[in-house]
Amino acid sequence: MVVDDQQCVTAFLLDPASHGTTGPVEAIETHISRIFLTGERAYKMKRAVKLPYVDFSTPALRLAACEKEVELNSKTAPGLYLRVRRITRDADDKLTFDGTGQMLDAAIEMVRFDQSKLLDHMATAGELTPALMTAVARMIVGYHRSAPEVHNGTGSFNLMGVLDINEAGFGTSHVFTKREIETFAGAFRTALARHAGLLDSREAAGKIRRCHGDLHLRNICLFDGEPRLFDCIEFNDQIASIDVLYDLAFLLMDLWHRGFPELANLVMNRYLDEADDEDGFILLPFFMAVRAAVRAHVTATQVEQGSADSDKLIAEARSYFELALTFLQEAEPRLVAIGGLSGSGKTTIAEALAAYVGAPPGARIIESDRIRKAMHGVAAETRLPDKAYRPEVSERVYNEMAWRAGLILSEGGSVVADAVFDRPADRERIEKAARDRAIAFFGFWLEADSLVLWRRISQRRGGPSDATVDILSRQLERNPAHVERNPSHASWRKTDSDRTLVDIVAELKRFCDSNASEVLRTAS
Repeated sequence: MVVDDQQCVTAFLLDPASHGTTGPVEAIETHISRIFLTGERAYKMKRAVKLPYVDFSTPALRLAACEKEVELNSKTAPGLYLRVRRITRDADDKLTFDGTGQMLDAAIEMVRFDQSKLLDHMATAGELTPALMTAVARMIVGYHRSAPEVHNGTGSFNLMGVLDINEAGFGTSHVFTKREIETFAGAFRTALARHAGLLDSREAAGKIRRCHGDLHLRNICLFDGEPRLFDCIEFNDQIASIDVLYDLAFLLMDLWHRGFPELANLVMNRYLDEADDEDGFILLPFFMAVRAAVRAHVTATQVEQGSADSDKLIAEARSYFELALTFLQEAEPRLVAIGGLSGSGKTTIAEALAAYVGAPPGARIIESDRIRKAMHGVAAETRLPDKAYRPEVSERVYNEMAWRAGLILSEGGSVVADAVFDRPADRERIEKAARDRAIAFFGFWLEADSLVLWRRISQRRGGPSDATVDILSRQLERNPAHVERNPSHASWRKTDSDRTLVDIVAELKRFCDSNASEVLRTAS
């Protein structure tokens, strides 16, 4: 009867006459929902499913889920969610919205937006930009700050629940063998045990909150010109009451899986810049692995529902499964320092390289300009007065950079440090952060003709750097000795930055990879 009723409701929502329109109704189906697009409206109904993590098996449960979804999502996507519609059967057996007869089902009425403004569609079209993803990261920080704390068990217990749900989900599918699932689950249990202490301390510090829970590209859209989160987890508070960085990790994993590692690294860095949540950075590879495992078991579940695209879904489930195992692989920490005069391209190169340093989502970028702005309590794009660049202030900035690098390296993370580094003491300080921990260090000094530097600075618009042609002139007047000629800093490699970004990053990555063993041996 449930299936028959849902078929009737589906037919009702597919009928243009039900909506007072004449054009065709477009249907989109997920493993737990159906969405119907018609005119200026979208209608979303829950499928009558009962899975280990969700129960939509009765009309009453589906109605409650619809009401909760509107309540929660209206906070992050104001104006997008309109109301819940009851779908009823009248005495003449006719279905209608909000009638007086028996309720067969419920649907959420939403404003229909341009599907090309979904971030997953924009990713496919190559329209995701650093500026957009920076705005997304900042939006998520604001959302997490306002989300209520949840204290219902330790942080490791919270993640254990996610692993339990994953294993139960895999158990409902035949895409993976029993042996594969057992090996997979064992790897995750081992990783969880390794991170349990940090997970528990983060829970005690209020890092577990009532989050979105399903924060991937398909659930972010541009609405009224601004990025908005929608379609959060409303049906299971346990799944959504999570570490804020585990919430973020779904987006990072999705970007990585789609082939955008640099954007994943950028989102991570911009989030941590705003959130001041450095202690959880080392957890991100594990969190991303769990998120990939979630997608693997959810996609495998869709195969069991008899989808016409079963071969495609099986391949997709396996791609997530293998990606999860890749994320679990440990990587040796590294510290890469990129120095050079203003206009040499330090920040551009650091941001392009960082995704390929250390474990996914790559290295934490420690940038002098952003640290200086944070010290003065202003946004990264705010221009500071000259007094903010006095020698004693710069000394504090470089000390802070070395301290942050040491903290991350001590926890097993990798760092890309971005600053001028034209003073020997500053280069020595950042090198020492790696040397004291017997961690591989790579220093690169970017060089370009002074005319190239002047042109770049004069054409620069926006960003955290306050460098001007006057500042560059003073740097050139100091005429720092080339670092490769300085015996105390022979580890800094001169690099010509008047080339394509692709070529520079390829050279730096190749040099780090081919010399890692020797540098690590020397550091030890």
